[in-house]
Amino acid sequence: MFQSRCGVCCDACGRKEGVDCKGCINMKKPFWGGTCYVKSCCENKGLDHCGQCGEFPCGTLSEMGTDQGFDPELKILQCRKWAEEEI
Repeated sequence: MFQSRCGVCCDACGRKEGVDCKGCINMKKPFWGGTCYVKSCCENKGLDHCGQCGEFPCGTLSEMGTDQGFDPELKILQCRKWAEEEI
């Protein structure tokens, strides 16, 4: 069962409570109030998460968070896992 559009496992996120995040699948906008291009892309395509996309992994997902020091590979691997579980 997917927990986010981009591969973040919300249940394991230590920041979730501190920022009052209910997970992107349950919120119209991200907790920071801006735009999440990964969330918007998935929703516009009618996808639950990036792993369901024919363009996976795209540049948007592959670069998401790198400017803040996050490794996108973990999210990519999680989206792959969710996609495989659906087969």
